[in-house]
Amino acid sequence: MPAAKYKFLEQQACDFDIGNTADGSAFGTLRVKPSTILWKPKGAKAKTPWFSVGLDDVAALAVEKNYKVNK
Repeated sequence: MPAAKYKFLEQQACDFDIGNTADGSAFGTLRVKPSTILWKPKGAKAKTPWFSVGLDDVAALAVEKNYKVNK
């Protein structure tokens, strides 16, 4: 069978809306990319830049805090 001309491309980022479970209010948006995690707080204007942290920094923080959780 010949190679396909078209293919499904992998998603480059995933957005998650974070909110309060008690009253359903929004807290902000978290965007996970292959190399960084971005944060935009609730109520930010459209041109407000995202706040960014690298995955290496997140991994170092997780090891430093040493919180053990079950899946």
